[in-house]
Amino acid sequence: MTSKTFEDVGVWREAHEFVLGIYKFSEAFPRHEAYGLTSQFRRAAVSVPANFAEGFRKVSVADKLRFYNIAQGSLEECRYYLILARDLGYGDVETLKKKLESVSKLLSAYIEAMRRRS
Repeated sequence: MTSKTFEDVGVWREAHEFVLGIYKFSEAFPRHEAYGLTSQFRRAAVSVPANFAEGFRKVSVADKLRFYNIAQGSLEECRYYLILARDLGYGDVETLKKKLESVSKLLSAYIEAMRRRS
């Protein structure tokens, strides 16, 4: 079955769940982080499913891969923010790290499958 919208794709659904987790997690950050880590973390997290969605509708494989690669970069940015939040004592990041790994593996597999098909 071919996916009709980005919402049909497991990578996007998993990435969206990751974003929801980041929003919930970052609600507990100190107020002084509102325009710092909280904002940056949320922006990077949202970028993952947003770039996947944007790439999904692109016509050329090269365009699709460019947006999917941007999503991968945003995931790596989130990986750093999880380390920073942990080291600042802002909470337990283990569940979010596992979700990030899941999204990363799914996205990498999706990209590799697309490369093989082209």
